[in-house]
Amino acid sequence: MRVATIVGRVIEINRFPVKSLAGETMECAEIDWQGIEGDRQYAFYLADDPGRFPWLTGRDLPHLVTLSARYRDPAAPRTSLVEVDLPGESAVALDDPALAARLAEQAGRPIGLIQLGRGTYDAMPVSVITTASLGEIDRVHGAPLDRRRFRINIVVESERSEREWRGRRLFFHGGEDAAALLVANAIDRCVMVTIDPDSAVRDPKVMRTVARKFGNEVGVYASTARPGPVRVGDAVLIED
Repeated sequence: MRVATIVGRVIEINRFPVKSLAGETMECAEIDWQGIEGDRQYAFYLADDPGRFPWLTGRDLPHLVTLSARYRDPAAPRTSLVEVDLPGESAVALDDPALAARLAEQAGRPIGLIQLGRGTYDAMPVSVITTASLGEIDRVHGAPLDRRRFRINIVVESERSEREWRGRRLFFHGGEDAAALLVANAIDRCVMVTIDPDSAVRDPKVMRTVARKFGNEVGVYASTARPGPVRVGDAVLIED
């Protein structure tokens, strides 16, 4: 490995089994060539939409973000049953026809469920943000924002912004087998960030802050440079 500088440490890892639903926080995740194993592996889609973005998301039904999905067997996401926690109700299986029927009724359109091993990503498979950037957003917005709004995979405690890392390799110092990422573009944001992750209430002021003060970019995308694990507490190094 070339000379690298420690720039922070991992403080949070998130995996989202189902696109637009709340996910699960992990102590350790495996990163393969498709990203974090099991991340956004499932998605509900609009069966009558022939376009390039057919997914049913919080833009269509904001309360999707309040439904929490998890793998019953977290270590085997490709084969594990996925359970969905409904606010105030018992958990149901993701493939329960009653769940799809309920969402279709709420959306007013027919929907289906798909499983894609490579993930139903909007652009690239892994997202990263630092506490420095989150703190700057809070400062500019004038109030703290729940970072779950940004649906980030890896949160790094750092005094530096992840924007400085674009085009460079990021390493996780958790052993010789630890993963490495190639940091790519900033993440263009949409109205999803306006949705409160607990109440599903929209706050348009969040979008104005992100668009006007941050060029509509929060966090960065990354692709896999070396498969391997990433763990909470891992040192994060950037290639010099």
